[in-house]
Amino acid sequence: MATSPLLSVEHLEVQFKTQDGIVRAVNDVSFHVDRGETLGIVGESGSGKSVTAMSLMRLIPNPPGKIAGGRVMFDGEDLLQLSEPSMRHIRGNRIAMIFQDPMTSLNPVLTIGRQITESLELHLKLSHREARRRAVELLQMVGIPSADRRLDDYPHQFSGGMRQRVMIAMGLSCNPELLIADEPTTALDVTIQAQILELIKRLQQELGTAVIIITHDLGVVAGMADRVQVMYAGRIVEEGLTSEIFAQPRMPYTIGLLRSIPRLDDEQGRKLNPIRGLPPDLINLPQICPFSPRCDYFQAGQCDAQVPPLRDVAPDHRAACLFDITLQTPVTAGDPVSA
Repeated sequence: MATSPLLSVEHLEVQFKTQDGIVRAVNDVSFHVDRGETLGIVGESGSGKSVTAMSLMRLIPNPPGKIAGGRVMFDGEDLLQLSEPSMRHIRGNRIAMIFQDPMTSLNPVLTIGRQITESLELHLKLSHREARRRAVELLQMVGIPSADRRLDDYPHQFSGGMRQRVMIAMGLSCNPELLIADEPTTALDVTIQAQILELIKRLQQELGTAVIIITHDLGVVAGMADRVQVMYAGRIVEEGLTSEIFAQPRMPYTIGLLRSIPRLDDEQGRKLNPIRGLPPDLINLPQICPFSPRCDYFQAGQCDAQVPPLRDVAPDHRAACLFDITLQTPVTAGDPVSA
């Protein structure tokens, strides 16, 4: 008997009111996360990844932002319909989030220990002594040496990688069912990035936590995610198993992302091929394929006539493109594409 997903997002719409008009940051986004799995959300800056994650936690500032529609079902409960006190019980307890900049996410005037023990005392009802003991265990678990001594240090006394480890410890402090990692390796050295990703992966396996990892880098999710969804202009334009997305990408935007990152197995020394142009204006988003002005596979009269829906292109693989395109048959700009 199939179990229901831990998280199910249905037709999510998020808007921001500005002086120039309504920014439609997230448009009709639907996806799910099963218990214990890792979902990777990738796309350029401004594609709606972080706004989607903030919406799940009900952290969109209102005003100017507003969750304009949809449902966020978590373990059978619609988070968008909960009262604020009920939502506070879920944040940091059953759903935790690692933010992309730990220096601005940690309180600079509180010790690391106090910031970890606060949630333990609030959600798990631990005494102060018990919470400190648990905080030391968490810091040891994420690889911070001399954890009992460093508990009384402040955020500025930690390096960037160590601050991110503290954020992971805080996120896992209450054994959440879902962990959202929003660009957890931003501005870190490559070796530190690998350590942070390996740490998240190991802790997930040990604790059985479901993970949503948000990034602009497909390379980051290659070894992390079970499934990948690609976002562009506030929409999901491709989703599927990680192995399928990398082997048989069907959306030109996904192909562009893959072509613009270096590959260690490229023995021919091919040059990187960046995606030309810029993302569309989300205030005046035309009702056509949002990627069409930048697409090497564009066909007049079709791509500029409708917004392509997500359609099944393979088992457990959907793409928002009118054509059957794969990376195995690359074309150059202007070459014809057969439907």
